[in-house]
Amino acid sequence: MTAEDGSLESPLEQLLQQLDLEEPEADHFVGDPGEGEGRLFGGMVAAQCVVAAGRSIADPARRLHSLHAYFLRTGHHDSPLRFEVDRVRDGRSFTTRHVTARQDDEAIFNVTASFCLEEEGIAHQDPMPEVPPPEGIPDWEDERAKLPGSFPPMRSSIELRMIDPWSNEPSPARQRSWMRICGKLPEDPLVHAAMLVYATDRTLLGTAARPHGIPWEQRMNLSLDHAVWIHHPVHLDDWLLYVSNSPVAHGAHGLALGAVFTRGGCRLASVAQEGLIRLRR
Repeated sequence: MTAEDGSLESPLEQLLQQLDLEEPEADHFVGDPGEGEGRLFGGMVAAQCVVAAGRSIADPARRLHSLHAYFLRTGHHDSPLRFEVDRVRDGRSFTTRHVTARQDDEAIFNVTASFCLEEEGIAHQDPMPEVPPPEGIPDWEDERAKLPGSFPPMRSSIELRMIDPWSNEPSPARQRSWMRICGKLPEDPLVHAAMLVYATDRTLLGTAARPHGIPWEQRMNLSLDHAVWIHHPVHLDDWLLYVSNSPVAHGAHGLALGAVFTRGGCRLASVAQEGLIRLRR
């Protein structure tokens, strides 16, 4: 894919194009799934749903504070995505939207998103874990490419540096990573919130596979549901620390819990996801 001047677009520019949804009629949006092979990345569809929900809200002061989503079917890259917004509630402090993403007339993803106004009130948080800074930690794409059976490095819109790099040996069910946007985002709070949701789907489910030491090429990962709580207004202009652990897995279902911190130690978001982790046949 190229820009108008003939230069190659960056992965971030391509993703921002995918988040720029068309609105052929009120509360109905159309999105580009982008080029690629295999199934769609669920975080991208979730981010597009955030944009669809946010664009149905007239008051820009209302920010996304929570999202609860279900992955219904795997999406693909060869037909448009359609987003149907249901205006569930418009209250004094909270606004609720339900969004269904469809492809080829089938529902593939649905999400309930809640937006709120900022207000004064109680405040506390656990401290950010002590971790080494991102400087000096190698890019995860380069490190993953060294594992047997892995793919060559694939550059994306998010740079990832893993403090606890993946290995094919059993390891504790925890993961700590630094991540940042590879470029500059527009000054649109909705885009920043959507990009944060996008980022929270990266690496999370793999936390539940760590104790079992199953090589990447021998397992199938499939997200079932995803929840995000955003505690502060989002502005993604620096490194974020993503910490996750998996307290339980059973019957091929793994649960992963995560926390996202700013570099300064503010807990920006909390995350939960359950998914299928199966040995490939």
